[in-house]
Amino acid sequence: MVDEDFAWRLAQELVRIDSSDPGAYEDEIERFIKRLIEQQLAQLDSSALDAVQIEELEVLPGRRNLKVTVPGQSDEPRLIYICHMDTVTLGDGWDADIEPLGAVVRDDKLYGRGACDMKGGLACAIAALVHTLERVAADGALPRRGFSLICSVDEEDFMRGSEAAIDAGWVGSREWVLDTEPTDGQIQVAHKGRTWFEIEMAGVTAHASQPWKGVCSLRRTFATLPLHEELGPSTITFGQIEGGYRPYVVPDHAKVWVDMRLTPPTDTAAATRMVEQAIVAAEAAVPGCHGSYTVTGDRPAIERDPASPLLAALKCTADDVTGTDTTVGFFTGYTDTAVIAGKTGNRNCMSYGPGSLALAHKPNEYVPHADIVRCQQVLIALADNTLWGADSQVGA
Repeated sequence: MVDEDFAWRLAQELVRIDSSDPGAYEDEIERFIKRLIEQQLAQLDSSALDAVQIEELEVLPGRRNLKVTVPGQSDEPRLIYICHMDTVTLGDGWDADIEPLGAVVRDDKLYGRGACDMKGGLACAIAALVHTLERVAADGALPRRGFSLICSVDEEDFMRGSEAAIDAGWVGSREWVLDTEPTDGQIQVAHKGRTWFEIEMAGVTAHASQPWKGVCSLRRTFATLPLHEELGPSTITFGQIEGGYRPYVVPDHAKVWVDMRLTPPTDTAAATRMVEQAIVAAEAAVPGCHGSYTVTGDRPAIERDPASPLLAALKCTADDVTGTDTTVGFFTGYTDTAVIAGKTGNRNCMSYGPGSLALAHKPNEYVPHADIVRCQQVLIALADNTLWGADSQVGA
């Protein structure tokens, strides 16, 4: 039975399972979730649930996506909750009495790796699925609109889980798709693009007292790019650099990994031109210098669609459950739903989940109890409203 603290208890169990990426990965947690759903179906023992489908998709060796689908009686777009099962590495720097896999509860906060990113949200989505199974069993009939839970792999790396789900036909351009990333109580419907470059420069060494004999102009170019009215400025980060052999020598060879978060109208094609121009400028300024680059990641920016029926249904539901005017904002990172939106053109993709993104990937990561209770209530109510209620006909 899904009570108020179903997701809270489940989140603690999920945090205790190591699904770090790189690390243990998702095998154990995927088997745990699949077994939990199978046990729920066995306990309910209703012929109305015979149509429920459980599917696995091996994306990488030992790393499987999981999908559970409650079919609908109509051809209306399915409601899909997609949640990644992996976390970043366990990491160092945790308080002595807080183990990354300890699921410590202190002051009504659940601490542990993945507590907010995103095992708290995953637990809330599973609660909504179990509630839906219970309602189907009680009604003795399937809902009008179908519902799926997709548990994905590899979100914290190259997002190959969501890409594989698209390729397998699990999700496309029609469905209403919600991920449960931590959103600070907001509905977040837009994303900066994410473009990655590896740039190599080979030239001549220079003494550290004459560093102007090396050239980089990309950061200056980014400062001149136009702002997006909602997503703000495009940004550039030189996240990793290799090169050099002495602290007092400008190296003759260097490799840099560049992370660009792009906002319209700037896209990967424009970023590529900027990289090429920077290389040309460096080659002209330093005789004998030669540069090359590789694009290693290309994710387009996702802009808000004010006409999205899922956005309307989710905001109405969140407002009703919380008694507040839920803020609609944008997500500063990139999510599984952004991948789906970018690859399929789906305009009904967004994020709503417990916790704060500011705490993700850090030591002492936590999610508040109140956030999980709120999110569980919203996800259950959204499923009820869209699968059975009047909202089931919106945007069909």
